[in-house]
Amino acid sequence: MISDGVRARIAAFDPERIERIHDEGIGLTAYLVLDSLALGPAAGGVRTMAYADEADAALDACRLARAMTYKCALGGLDAGGGKIVVIDRPGLDRSAAFAALGRRVDALRGDFRTAGDLGTTDLDLAAMAAQTRYVHTDTRNLAGAVGRGVLRCAEACADVAGRPGLSGICAAVQGCGDIGAAVAEAFVRAGVGVRVADVDEGRARALAARLGVEVVSVSDVLYEDVDLLAPCALGAVISAETATRIRAWAVCGGANNICTDDAAHEALHRREILFVPDLISSAGAVVEGIGRTVMGLEDRRDLIDALRHTACLVLEDARADGRPPIVHAIRRAEVRIRDSAP
Repeated sequence: MISDGVRARIAAFDPERIERIHDEGIGLTAYLVLDSLALGPAAGGVRTMAYADEADAALDACRLARAMTYKCALGGLDAGGGKIVVIDRPGLDRSAAFAALGRRVDALRGDFRTAGDLGTTDLDLAAMAAQTRYVHTDTRNLAGAVGRGVLRCAEACADVAGRPGLSGICAAVQGCGDIGAAVAEAFVRAGVGVRVADVDEGRARALAARLGVEVVSVSDVLYEDVDLLAPCALGAVISAETATRIRAWAVCGGANNICTDDAAHEALHRREILFVPDLISSAGAVVEGIGRTVMGLEDRRDLIDALRHTACLVLEDARADGRPPIVHAIRRAEVRIRDSAP
């Protein structure tokens, strides 16, 4: 049962479905949100992390599910947005908990398609996949799709800036996990000079050695003197204050919810820094997953490559009327969802 306090915190979202999944015996408390089924089944990952309280967890699930709704609409997918957030706490029996989540997902009969997200391991996904076919476990392939999408959106930044492609520019990649590594690899193949940083310095150095790129300080990576900044780790890394110190002329990354709030978006826009909303730039994974499992596309690359055109449209809209790109991205997503109504 969802408490009145939690319902009050999430009232602004009003998702199509929200469930509290609780089993004290295995230490499981999770929130499952299906934000929209207007375009098709809901798609979104499983996030596992500690939260201050259940209301914070439910709010995060709603926020992330809404972002997935927009991401699917902008990516041209026949899908809406969803999310599972698992509260990580002492006593969580991960094997039993994720098996239980797999059974719950299976009971939705395809209305929710899921994969990994922050804090959820390959073993967790395997425990879910043993109970349902609606979980995508190929995290490496999904990361590669994100890398391709970020590259295409970086090309859009060059297009709008009137630059002849990406070859010869320099990019700083924050985060060297699966997604950051895939983005860095895509940039290197495109002739971009790359600098990487990660809270795990050993991981950053290993990636740098493999790709032949430079390691920079994790505390300074956002402020490197580069052309392009690619946040590919945790979200909420650019605030209004942070935006005043960024030296790149474009920001385009694989992380979700890169900006903390509207003020951060406004600050970037005032400084004429091109910002591709992560609703577009990080959409490669869901395009890959939904394109294959729901839309039956044998080759999803064209759909991922189309993110370049979508990013160009949003950046050009922002230049034309003075509002940040995120405003135009959400407007375009909402128009597609509205037009899908019978």
